[in-house]
Amino acid sequence: MDVPAKPQQTELGLSILLREKSDWIRGKSIGLITNHTGVDATLQSNYRLFAEASACQLSAIFSPEHGLWGAVQDGIAVKSVDTPDENPLSVPIFSLYGHSMRPTEAQLEGIDVLIYDIQDVGARYYTYISTMLYGMEAANDSGIVFIVADRPNPIACATTAGPVLESGSESFVGIHRIPMRYGLTIGELAMLLKAERVPSCQLKVAWMRGYKREMWFDDTGLQWVPPSPNMPTLTTTVLYPGLCLFEGTNMSEGRGTTKPFEYIGAPWCDGERWAALLNNCQLPGVQFRPVVFTPAPVVESTKHAKQACGGVAIHITDRERFRPIETTLQMLSILTTEYNDHFAFLPAPFDRLAGNSWLRNALSNGESVDAIQARWVPELQTWRDKAIQYHAYA
Repeated sequence: MDVPAKPQQTELGLSILLREKSDWIRGKSIGLITNHTGVDATLQSNYRLFAEASACQLSAIFSPEHGLWGAVQDGIAVKSVDTPDENPLSVPIFSLYGHSMRPTEAQLEGIDVLIYDIQDVGARYYTYISTMLYGMEAANDSGIVFIVADRPNPIACATTAGPVLESGSESFVGIHRIPMRYGLTIGELAMLLKAERVPSCQLKVAWMRGYKREMWFDDTGLQWVPPSPNMPTLTTTVLYPGLCLFEGTNMSEGRGTTKPFEYIGAPWCDGERWAALLNNCQLPGVQFRPVVFTPAPVVESTKHAKQACGGVAIHITDRERFRPIETTLQMLSILTTEYNDHFAFLPAPFDRLAGNSWLRNALSNGESVDAIQARWVPELQTWRDKAIQYHAYA
């Protein structure tokens, strides 16, 4: 499904900030929350651009989960790097996914402006959202300006889907009461988080130019940089809002293969049978192919590492019609009935991702996918009605 990028149509918030909003940073000492995705349209790293800018002084870099270089696997703590032999840059690199999940008062001492510039994926589970909110809170506590350099939502802002996270179910993979697929750019989401979580935050957003809500990432003309080790392609990102739920089950979600979230399976799964049952459902925009794969042990917790797993490969045939959350629910529904001797939810991880406990119970009790989806229609419509006031793009 991934195709070469079209001629550039979208100008990133990073470029707008450096060229047209440079007065926001002129004469300032800045801290930069970023990682390897923080590049401009020519793939120049933002930290290099800020370090070379005469308008400001780059004083510190803060990195999210997976580290500044995006090389650390999910869930693995990342250490801060401030020694010359380990850090090729001239400023300290503080980890926001290790000893502390937010910039500390000491780390922000002497900094005037905290800038956030990371490529998001448009799904609630992705922890970069949490890092942004914690950064906003830390900036607010220190009385400094927080700037978001806006970037595209790669799976388009025109669609929202899934249940809204329940109050009391917040976690680092669900930091706020938003749906699984929330349909905002990171700058728009920052505006909403300011209103609902940090109203006194001195927030500024460098908005993009030439971006439209219906754009997928490959419509922007920008080059895709994988946001994390298991998000290699735009196809992976399109699947992720639904298929991530398999992390909360005893099945492999394809980690340790070249097709994370495109391959789902387990040693006990009959892929031929499962694929046939799924294809009979005639779900929109998707087809299933039987597959056998063997996950490599990329981390200690890699499920079914070094074991041959039967399962399905998920092929998106029409991304406009494809519904990742509905598709995932149908996959789980079949597993709970056809493979109930082997398939199991991991209750705490699944509920944390779902943002509630009722979804797991509904699937376990055989509730239909249509009935399950009907449950969240009112809250999702309420979200849509609220979120529209933060739309900065047509």
